[in-house]
Amino acid sequence: MTHRLILSAVALAAIALAPGAASAQDAAAGEKVFKRCAACHAVGPSAANKAGPELNGLVGRKIAGVADYSSYSDALKAFGEGKTWDEATLDKWFESPKTLVDGTSMAFAGLKKEDDRKNLIAYLAGFDESGASK
Repeated sequence: MTHRLILSAVALAAIALAPGAASAQDAAAGEKVFKRCAACHAVGPSAANKAGPELNGLVGRKIAGVADYSSYSDALKAFGEGKTWDEATLDKWFESPKTLVDGTSMAFAGLKKEDDRKNLIAYLAGFDESGASK
């Protein structure tokens, strides 16, 4: 009986400590978070620039890199020189755009919950440059 208890405890510990077990990214939850962004941004096949640029193909895209969007702040253009949006940078951006890039014109205060940020990134990563689902 003690042997079973020890094996159960070890199994539960392994599950709890598995990478991403407690914080797996959830694109469906990220779609809900994106509703906060939809007033200014769009994704999908018919996405167009609004107050902010469309976000298709965002993960891996050059920062301030939508060619037909002309309202990037000078601060974001300078910050993004030679950089692309990766998950780590997006996480910091979504947490607090003004903290990451002083002088950005993005008015959004940010997402304080890490899960919201991770889920939003997972959702946005699901769109390629044309807006098709990956």
